[in-house]
Amino acid sequence: MRFRLWTSRALFVLSGLLLLLGSVASAGPNEDVAAATMKWAQTLGQNDPDKVVLLYATDGVLWGTLSPTLRADRAALRDYFVTAFKVLPGLKVTFGEQLIRVYGGTAVNTGYYTFAYVKDGETKTLPARYSFTFVRDGENWMIVDHHSSAMPAPPR
Repeated sequence: MRFRLWTSRALFVLSGLLLLLGSVASAGPNEDVAAATMKWAQTLGQNDPDKVVLLYATDGVLWGTLSPTLRADRAALRDYFVTAFKVLPGLKVTFGEQLIRVYGGTAVNTGYYTFAYVKDGETKTLPARYSFTFVRDGENWMIVDHHSSAMPAPPR
């Protein structure tokens, strides 16, 4: 009786582990790109330009929401985020609809997001649209191209 109870419990735990491992193993490149995008959002929320820059490939570029200047090296990327964190204190981002397409070791994530920040003690928002192009570098997806622009007003 005791052996049967132990065997039942062991089989239950083993089947749970197999289900868990199966779901982890079934995560594909789209989910990995979504996770890399969310990592960017979480890192942005830390308001640390040095950490954000590390999510970009060494040759990554940025057309930022707040600047007409193309940022094409790590120093320029860092400068952009230093300024963004000053101009938009407490910066956070929330993603809306995302369209992720993977082409081997390259992926594109296009959609919209909303930035939130605090200005004069009041929370303000800035809706924008984006395109991230990622390249796989080993196990990591690095941002090689990032375009962001303020959402245009609807036509009248």
